[in-house]
Amino acid sequence: MKSLVVKRSIVVAGHKTSVSLEDAFWEGLKEIARGRNTTLSELVGAIDSERRDGNLSSALRLFVLNFSRNKLADVQAGRDGPGGNLATRAEAVMPSGHAIYLPPQRRGS
Repeated sequence: MKSLVVKRSIVVAGHKTSVSLEDAFWEGLKEIARGRNTTLSELVGAIDSERRDGNLSSALRLFVLNFSRNKLADVQAGRDGPGGNLATRAEAVMPSGHAIYLPPQRRGS
């Protein structure tokens, strides 16, 4: 079976480096960078400068995971911004052809 992890080269703070990431994380990083009107290299550089331990690939995965968790928390709190359509945009964090099951919320829990 072919590995889902792909080695990718990127220039961070003027230095070429490589990271090993699945397509979903790579696409997530690119979308986050677009949403922040910054380059992928600048976003990865900022993530790299903030990490305390672990390798860059792990830091990037955790960043995308935390970004997604924060967006979900915003949706649940009703802070999903103008248009309020973030909850319906699973494609923003899920690769195409994949689905995510969100169980109904219980009242009073």
